[in-house]
Amino acid sequence: MNLLKSLATVSFWTLASRILGFVRDFVIAREFGAAAVTDAFFVAFRLPNLLRRMFAEGAFSQAFVPLLSEYRNRLGPEATRALVDRVSGLLALALTLVTVVGILAAPLIIYVSAPGFSSEPDKFALTVLLTRITFPYILLISLVALAAGILNTWSRFSVPAAGPVLLNLSFIGMALFAAPYFDPPVLALAWAVVLGGILQLALQLPALARIGMLPRPRLDMHHAGVRRVLKLMAPALLGVSVSQISLVLNTIFASFLPHGSVSWLYYADRLMEFPAGLLGAALGTILLPSLSRLHADARAEEFSDLLDWGLRLTLMLTLPAALALALLATPLIATLFQHGAFGAQDVGETGRALVAYSLGLVGLIAVKVLAPGYYARQDIRTPVRIALVTLAVTQLLNCAFVIPFAHAGLALSIGLASCVNAGLLLRGLLRRGTYRPRAGWTGFMARLLLALCALAITLYFMSGDTGAWTALTQRARMERLALVVVSGIVVYFASLALLGFRLRDFQRRGA
Repeated sequence: MNLLKSLATVSFWTLASRILGFVRDFVIAREFGAAAVTDAFFVAFRLPNLLRRMFAEGAFSQAFVPLLSEYRNRLGPEATRALVDRVSGLLALALTLVTVVGILAAPLIIYVSAPGFSSEPDKFALTVLLTRITFPYILLISLVALAAGILNTWSRFSVPAAGPVLLNLSFIGMALFAAPYFDPPVLALAWAVVLGGILQLALQLPALARIGMLPRPRLDMHHAGVRRVLKLMAPALLGVSVSQISLVLNTIFASFLPHGSVSWLYYADRLMEFPAGLLGAALGTILLPSLSRLHADARAEEFSDLLDWGLRLTLMLTLPAALALALLATPLIATLFQHGAFGAQDVGETGRALVAYSLGLVGLIAVKVLAPGYYARQDIRTPVRIALVTLAVTQLLNCAFVIPFAHAGLALSIGLASCVNAGLLLRGLLRRGTYRPRAGWTGFMARLLLALCALAITLYFMSGDTGAWTALTQRARMERLALVVVSGIVVYFASLALLGFRLRDFQRRGA
């Protein structure tokens, strides 16, 4: 298995999903703007999305995938199928209970997660209704995450990576064609979440059947594999929940800020998620199964080399993305979102948040590479301790930044804390000898910085007065942004080539 090819496959589908995600946000911004109804929806959607990341794609994947790799490599297909059947039974039961509790307790959840809404009864009631509609998404997407973990372990990366495309298509279709039939129209967005979850699950099932791993849920709490998954999930749940808790606390802060603050942070976060998903999520997806197999086979040197490969690739692709987001914040937001109810003020406020977020992009993506170095070894406790430190740092920074910088201060605190998280994870791997950097890092960084300088100069002069972008026509913005982005890409990669970087240097075979 060629890891660079696998990364390209996952990144391709992630790119397709992100492009459709921008179309989705363009449609939502045009139809609903940045107002009380969108604040209500984004808060409602964030809650099941948070649980998805905590339970399904976070703690569950980190505990399940390394164990599944161990069973497949050491115990054979029958034991592996038994593990899948019993874990799927436990997951389905647990998440059904969580879904029911979430629907019943929606008013309390909103009161705790967005207390500022309680002073506006209509806004509060709408948020509760939207939360109740969207909460079953956690059950659906958790089953999707189970299927994705199995398929990724079998190196079938394309089907799980394609799933989010269906969610975005669901949003677009419901917003454009179904919204007029709902009262209020924003309810269409909530039902789009449920529809998207159903479509993603339906996509995975045939692929599971083809590899003979379609789950047959069984409930057996005494199964050794189930008990190991639960043992690993307990600390993993705490660890992965920290970043999500930070988002909830930021929502609490933002709920007391002026109308639109939650939406400005959301749209800035959407732009941040483009490179974070394109590279960070893709790297994490392909690295965890490979690292787990290497650890199971006791191939420590190859384990370290794979981490080194991931870090170099991260810096080479993330640093220019962070630079571009900071320098092109206003052009990007004006081009993508300045339509209809989304005005010039919204562009400026969202741009401030995006610049703040961009400072932490490298740390955010580096965590996706470094954390699997622990999870693959079934060491969950160390990342948990580091995550708790990160949470404390985030809230201290919130207190320091929210008054002078408002919503942008909340974005800045998350970005800087991500860098702290990555730094502590790296230090732990180095101290244990799990990661031993290969030779040539000094020269690698020197050449990379030269290429980044060339990129910065290109973007700065070609973008011109960024404040003037809001006055341009939509067509003019699109044409000019395309020229600036393409020029930046050409200059950056041409500079890398002139400095001696070659694609073959990053080719790597997986375990």
